[in-house]
Amino acid sequence: MSTDPRPSMLVVDDDELFRTRLAAAFERRGYETRTASGYGDALRSARAESPEFAVVDLRMEGPSGLELLRDLHEVDPATKVVMLTGYGSIATAVEAMRLGATNYVPKPADADEILVAFERGESPPLEASREYDAPSLARAEWEHINRVLADCGGNISETARRLGIHRRSLQRKLSKYPPRT
Repeated sequence: MSTDPRPSMLVVDDDELFRTRLAAAFERRGYETRTASGYGDALRSARAESPEFAVVDLRMEGPSGLELLRDLHEVDPATKVVMLTGYGSIATAVEAMRLGATNYVPKPADADEILVAFERGESPPLEASREYDAPSLARAEWEHINRVLADCGGNISETARRLGIHRRSLQRKLSKYPPRT
């Protein structure tokens, strides 16, 4: 165990340039920072010395960031994790939060945005308003498609099979921007 009083941060991303720049930015902000390029490296690092904070990319070679999130919490439930992704959808954000992520941030994100996400995750939830606007049917469909796509690991053919639609129809739906609520 380290006797360094600085908070520890683990940065996990398969993009080496992004990972090293982000780690350097956290170092400048006073964090003891370690990096990992994927699931195996990150888990070994966490088992050797559990980080207080972790920034985990959702999509990496091998097991996904969601699997890493789950396993980091098995190593140490106190580790606060912010998920990063360039492929954001409500379904994956919900899944990340269900698995214990502190917050969820779309790429590109800088160190300050990530630190704000950690702070927001620690603050008490906002009081819910009594008025609820249900999402449109198109929005609900889009979210469902993205949830099934995430469950299929991004495999378009398997997602189309599970949804019972043609692969090309699914690709057309995915190429559109998400419908407004």
